[in-house]
Amino acid sequence: MIRIDAMWLSAEPVDMRAGTERLLARVVQVFGIAHAHHGYLFANARGTRIKLLVHDGFGVWCAARRLNAGRFVWPVAGVAPSLALTAAQFDALVLGLPWQRLPELSSITRV
Repeated sequence: MIRIDAMWLSAEPVDMRAGTERLLARVVQVFGIAHAHHGYLFANARGTRIKLLVHDGFGVWCAARRLNAGRFVWPVAGVAPSLALTAAQFDALVLGLPWQRLPELSSITRV
């Protein structure tokens, strides 16, 4: 497995035809630097596809995921250019779940 110490989400949509080199250039543009063992998430404008770019210290890996129905829950572009994600938030995001609401969903306050 590839070790990922931190996960970052780019709020601005990208063209999903972008390959590894173009996404890496976008990482440097948005985040300033591509750190080893960090993952960078990008989505298309419709929110139906995401790409993950990971720098493993030696090279760059790119993975893609597509939803056949529905959309990924993505932050509004312009509010914040990038966000840090926890492992639980990342897991929820790639499943299409409301990852931004995980803290309030983790406990029951009324019946």
